[in-house]
Amino acid sequence: MEPSLVTGLYGEVSGLPAPVSAHVSEEQLPEVRTFTVTAEWSQSDLVRGSRLRYSQQWTLIADSNHHKSIRTVLPPGPCAPVAGELVSAISPIRGQRAVVRETSGHQLLEIWNHHGLRKCLNLTALKKHGRVYEDVQFGCLSWSECEKKLLYVAEKNKNTHDGESACRKDRSVYCEDWGEALNNKSVPVIFVLNLQNGSISELQGVPPDVSPGQALWAPGSQSVVFVGWYHEPFRLGLRFCSNRRSAIFKLDLDGNCECVSGSDLSVSCPRLSPDGSTIVYLQGRVFGPHNQCLSLQQLDLRSRKSSTLLEVVNRPLTGEFAGVYEALPPCCWSADSQRVVFSSARRNWKDLYMVDRQSNKVTSLSDSLPDLSKVFGSWKLLTVQKDLMVVCCSSPNTPPTLRVGFLPSAGEAVTWQTLQQPVMTFDLHWTVLDVTPPPEEDNTHYSGLDFGAVLVKPTRRLHETKIPLVVFIHGGPHSQFPAEWNSTTAGLAQLGFAVLMVNYRGSTGFGQDSILSLIGNIGTQDVKDVQRAVLTALQSDITLDPKRLAVIGGSHGGFLSCHLVGQYPEFYRACAARNPVINAATLLGTSDIVDWRYSSVGLQYSYDQIPTAEALAAMLEKSPITHAAQIKAPVLLMLGGKDRRVSPHQGLELYKALKSRASPVRLLWFPEDGHSLSRVDTQADCFLNTVLWLHQHL
Repeated sequence: MEPSLVTGLYGEVSGLPAPVSAHVSEEQLPEVRTFTVTAEWSQSDLVRGSRLRYSQQWTLIADSNHHKSIRTVLPPGPCAPVAGELVSAISPIRGQRAVVRETSGHQLLEIWNHHGLRKCLNLTALKKHGRVYEDVQFGCLSWSECEKKLLYVAEKNKNTHDGESACRKDRSVYCEDWGEALNNKSVPVIFVLNLQNGSISELQGVPPDVSPGQALWAPGSQSVVFVGWYHEPFRLGLRFCSNRRSAIFKLDLDGNCECVSGSDLSVSCPRLSPDGSTIVYLQGRVFGPHNQCLSLQQLDLRSRKSSTLLEVVNRPLTGEFAGVYEALPPCCWSADSQRVVFSSARRNWKDLYMVDRQSNKVTSLSDSLPDLSKVFGSWKLLTVQKDLMVVCCSSPNTPPTLRVGFLPSAGEAVTWQTLQQPVMTFDLHWTVLDVTPPPEEDNTHYSGLDFGAVLVKPTRRLHETKIPLVVFIHGGPHSQFPAEWNSTTAGLAQLGFAVLMVNYRGSTGFGQDSILSLIGNIGTQDVKDVQRAVLTALQSDITLDPKRLAVIGGSHGGFLSCHLVGQYPEFYRACAARNPVINAATLLGTSDIVDWRYSSVGLQYSYDQIPTAEALAAMLEKSPITHAAQIKAPVLLMLGGKDRRVSPHQGLELYKALKSRASPVRLLWFPEDGHSLSRVDTQADCFLNTVLWLHQHL
């Protein structure tokens, strides 16, 4: 447990690269058909304290007559660093590459072709708009069919039409933005770049109460389709929230705009079919759970009619498809425009699915092995183009692995091929637990729900002693710990700890009923579920040490960690919490998602809500601060000074409560970090301090 060795180990597990996007192109030669797969990877580097991006290419040779079988995979090309790229897109016909790049404080738009750099515009110097949006919420870069125009979203210039005196008067006026991780993103505008004359124009006609994003050209390139988020009466945080009122709009170049989806819904991820006839998109409810099971809708562009391709799944059958919970990849259509491919949570797994538009039948495309003998617990689709799927597979002991396979014909299985094995696999053992709450912990409104957990532990034990157990709880609460590569879990297990990652009721992948069951029951149902999972693990595995237990987690996982050491003070020996919710009542006025503060405790939210004594009492009653006086376990707190979702003053509140009682507490403050504590140096600091804290107190 020498600090330099712990940091070295963390550098090893966190520095393993992961593919983040991919592109497929195809060429027909006289005897063979070749496919080129270009994957972009992300890799953390502790020396630089930053994440690097690089790209790598593979050439696949398929039979000409039966192109759905790969004959040969040629060795990959070298890794080429990708510096400063914010967003990029490849043109549909000639394969030109458009890139928005950040370099020495300027944003450049570059067009690359087979002869090198063809065009470069300094967007910052042109002053047509503010910064280009590169985030997953609004960001986009879309080529027109003729390859003469590009579409993107950028921040509207401030005071473009007011005089000098007005600017002076308004320079301190408050400007709302879209919250956590979207700082300074306030008024997104759609721009069109004409590549022939270099002109940039703002698309007129977007409704004034709507913020546009995720824009793409409609067939014929005479109009665009975009998602518009309603921002009146004020903006609520958008990141990790699939419950914001929004709609799909169609806007022509003359400024005529129409809404083509339903009203009072939440929508995202419009994806155009290769034949240009249909757009699929995700749809959910407004307010309530901030993340939810979504339906998959299809919009016929000719008739303007929408229909449901996949319904919300309330209760999945054992082993069956459990619903859609996450964004669609940029390319998700089969070449014949009849099937849509996507990844989604299923219990403690992340699986790969295809839905057929004729039959609405859903098929799993991952290995056809039974769950307990699967090599990979997680299958994430990066792209499907020319019917070739590119996926990232991993499991708790196998780092991200790049695999490819063709979409199967009816009744066939996919033949998967690995393009890039991870540099190393780890000698760790993992298993999935199914947990059934006892009758007294059943939810009377949503009876019969169960949940799960993933247990990871070192294969070899030191000196035949029992293994200390670290209970790792995800945030959200409506998210998931799939059986995938997690560098924190792998690092802890390499250091001799067992790790139990719990998917309590309310996690994604167990159906909408499970998500709804947690509403109004935070601080009780989820706390009991984690405790039940720990007891189940201890009963099923005698190598775990029931006397050496610790609990860790971030956000709602931090909330539950602090609840557990307060509600079960004799059970846990240590706690480490990142940006935890400590007092929901005092968080009400400072969070960017004020609606969730009400929804989580079972109260309806409306924009004009004014707090009542009853509402604040309900929030306080469900908070860990009410159990602070009972906490005996030493608590490590890690807080981001720029957290907009859970104010760092939440953690400070517990810190003071524990200090005043002479309870052991240590606080790490990261002034430049936000809610996810995602900076590379911050993550390394948090891992080192957590490990030393656990080692000291276990």
